[in-house]
Amino acid sequence: MPAYTHGHHESVLRSHRVRTAENSAGYLLPHLRSTDRLLDLGAGPGTITVDLATRVAAVSATEIGEQELDLARATAAERGISNISFTVADAHALPFDDDTFDVAHAHQVLQHVSDPVQALRELARVTKPGGIVAVRDADYSGFTWWPASPMLDRWLDRYRGAARANGGEPDAGRRLLAWAHAAGLTDVRAASSTWSYASPEERAWWGGLWADRIVDSAIARQLVETGLSTPEELQSMSEAWRSWASHPDGWFSVLHGELLCRVP
Repeated sequence: MPAYTHGHHESVLRSHRVRTAENSAGYLLPHLRSTDRLLDLGAGPGTITVDLATRVAAVSATEIGEQELDLARATAAERGISNISFTVADAHALPFDDDTFDVAHAHQVLQHVSDPVQALRELARVTKPGGIVAVRDADYSGFTWWPASPMLDRWLDRYRGAARANGGEPDAGRRLLAWAHAAGLTDVRAASSTWSYASPEERAWWGGLWADRIVDSAIARQLVETGLSTPEELQSMSEAWRSWASHPDGWFSVLHGELLCRVP
C-alpha cells in the first residue's frame, strides 16, 4: 500500500467526520436492502460506515491498520451501532472469501491505492453475483473556485505532485469508469456529483481546515521532506486559504466520479 497522503491530523479528521451516507454515498442508498451484508473499504473515522450500518443487516469495515480502525470503532461505539465488524485489510488482497457481500463500498479510497484496477477486482471478487460494487472518488484537477488565486493554483499543483509521489492518483474521479472496465466489470453506471462551499460558514470551515492541513498534517511534512515545497511556501498557501475563506464572493466546488457496478 502507498503512503496515505492526508494522514490523520485533526484538520483531516475535521473534514472526514462531516461525511455521511447522504452527502457521500447518496448514489448508493436507493439500492440498499435491509438484509444486505456490506463491505466498507477504507472506513476512516467511520461516519459513513455507521450510517450505512443503520440501513443494512451487517457491515464489515476495513482500514490499513488497527490504529486507523480505532477511529471507526470509536464512532460506532458513540453512536451505539453494534452490527459492524472491523478488519485490517489491504485493498489489493482482501481477507474475505469469494461472494461474501451483497454490496462493496469504497469512498475516497481508489485515489490512494497503487493499483486501483486490482482493488476493483478484489471488490468484485468478494461481492456476490448480482451484487453491487459502489465507489466514489474526488478528481482534484476538476476542483474549481473563485476568486482566482495563484497560490491556491500552486496548492493544487503541490498536492497532486505529493499524491502521485505516494503512488496514488489524485484525478481518480475521471478514471473510475476506465478502471472498472479494465477490472472486467461491464455492467457499470458512471456519474458525478459535487460538494460545494459558498456561504460564509461553509467557506470558514473548508478554508480553515485546509489552511491548517497544509501546514500541520502529513501532506505538509511530505511536501517539505520530498523537496516539493518549503515551509515558507506552505505558510503562504495557508494564508491564501484564509483569504479565500474571508472573501464575500468565495466559492469552491469539489468534483467526484461515482460508479455503481453490478457484479456478473
